[in-house]
Amino acid sequence: NHIGLVPQKGNLFSGTIRSNLKYGAPEATDEELEEVISIAQAKEFIDQKEEGLDTEISQGGTNVSGGQKQRLAIARAIAKNPDIYIFDDSFSALDFKTDAKLRQELNQLVKKTQSTVLLVGQRIASIMDADQIIVLDEGQIVGKGTHDELMKNGGKYSDMFQIQAQYYKSEKEGVTC
Repeated sequence: NHIGLVPQKGNLFSGTIRSNLKYGAPEATDEELEEVISIAQAKEFIDQKEEGLDTEISQGGTNVSGGQKQRLAIARAIAKNPDIYIFDDSFSALDFKTDAKLRQELNQLVKKTQSTVLLVGQRIASIMDADQIIVLDEGQIVGKGTHDELMKNGGKYSDMFQIQAQYYKSEKEGVTC
């Protein structure tokens, strides 16, 4: 009851967007659901659907895109208002802009609720603002600290950051890597 888990591949249940969001928070009001879909960056695509929160979702969420499915799974965890959030590479299906905005909104929420966030991620942009980063290589801890500390110390984290920064720059300029 104290944990909101979002796996790498968010799963949705047959029903509606509303029933999926209320899965862990059956007493949530429409106002509360509007807030969580806004934080999860799902409001725009839900508002574009004729039925809004009452839009039907097929088993597994096969009638929404991967990014939409992930944002709904994140919204469902937020609706639960847990003490601990666990995001298991949950932001990888999101584009960089959506990822950044979602994390910004989530950080504000977590500060208000004083929840703990455990974030597993391969995209450094998704984890670089964490209070503590643990770098694993083949199951072994090869670095621990803040983003600045890990960059200063070099090693795997710094190498991964450089590679990802180059890829992002190339992607932004329209160059395919």
